[in-house]
Amino acid sequence: MSGAFVTGSDRPEKGTIRVGFMPLTDCASLVMASVLGLDEKHGIKLALHRQHSWSGMRDRLLSGELDAAHALYGMLYGVENGIGGAAARMAVLMNLSRNGQAITLSRALAAQGATDLATLAALLRRGTRRFTFAHTFPTGNHAMFLYYWLAAGGIDPLRDVRVATVPPSQMAVNLAAGHMDGFCAGEPWSARAVLDGSGFTAATSQDIWPDHPGKALGATAAFVDANPHACRSLVAAVLEAGRWIDDAPSHRDAAAEVLASPAYVDADRQAIAARLHGHYDNGLGKRWTDPDPLQFHAGGEANFPWLSDGMWFMTQHRRWGLLREDVDYAAVAARVNRVGLYREAALVAGVPAPSSLMRTSMLMDGKVWTGKDPAAYLSSFPIARPALAGA
Repeated sequence: MSGAFVTGSDRPEKGTIRVGFMPLTDCASLVMASVLGLDEKHGIKLALHRQHSWSGMRDRLLSGELDAAHALYGMLYGVENGIGGAAARMAVLMNLSRNGQAITLSRALAAQGATDLATLAALLRRGTRRFTFAHTFPTGNHAMFLYYWLAAGGIDPLRDVRVATVPPSQMAVNLAAGHMDGFCAGEPWSARAVLDGSGFTAATSQDIWPDHPGKALGATAAFVDANPHACRSLVAAVLEAGRWIDDAPSHRDAAAEVLASPAYVDADRQAIAARLHGHYDNGLGKRWTDPDPLQFHAGGEANFPWLSDGMWFMTQHRRWGLLREDVDYAAVAARVNRVGLYREAALVAGVPAPSSLMRTSMLMDGKVWTGKDPAAYLSSFPIARPALAGA
């Protein structure tokens, strides 16, 4: 089936697609789609543009300087719903990955006895000072995972601590400088903090939400509507690249070598490779191999744009007061997540696609998310903005 959509009336409307990416390990399938020539196989050429912040990525996507982006799932939904600025119609073409982020705390906290969520909460209750934690973007994945983790330990992230927004590549250096007490970000920046001795891994994101969606391949709705064949080719190429990465350990080694270069992540290969293979050292003497590390394919399960995933991010935006009123969560997700286009691209790439639009997830606090009743789900959280908590 490969190549079936690159001739005749289904030829991509645009030959070169400008795609933004952040220097993170989970940009790997975009990078390898270009390096392996899988883009050209599907009749397009990827022009990859390294970005320095998620806000800059968002702005260039909205201005049309970028056609598509390695994007925070929650950021795309924040723009769709007008959080922090004017609303703009967005599109999630696919998930690029799942799992593989982390919450990192400073070694200074460990020296005070805070080595996990429970001991961190106990330290905060002693009230010696107010701690500062960083995420990468106000509506993004890392903010929502950090808030969820803190709240599960009885810590109100909007009242009990300070939060700051820091670009991912600056997290480890700011932790080492003492500008923050912890952060949530994508790899390899948690691994970097462990390697340089400034921090330790308190939790992986898969500890918070097993098999959670990672970054998305995002675009404006206008670009997708004007270039559906090009977008289908883009998704097919990236699907094939993700399958290639997950296919063999040697492929992960090769991807780590490419990603380490200054053109992409610009980090030590060691900081990238170990956690790409699921080999963790938390920095405090614990070492393990995670059976569900950062994945780029997983038989297509890592890539499918489940509507329930998009809905989950909106429930958390609502929980923390970013989304000021309830929306039709299912309708917004059905509009943003381009499931039909994804299924066409998956057919081209020979990737199975689930029949359901929803999936069931259990998070770290035992709460089950199915997408069926957002209002009940929101009302179940004891820590939330006052309007939701009943205060």
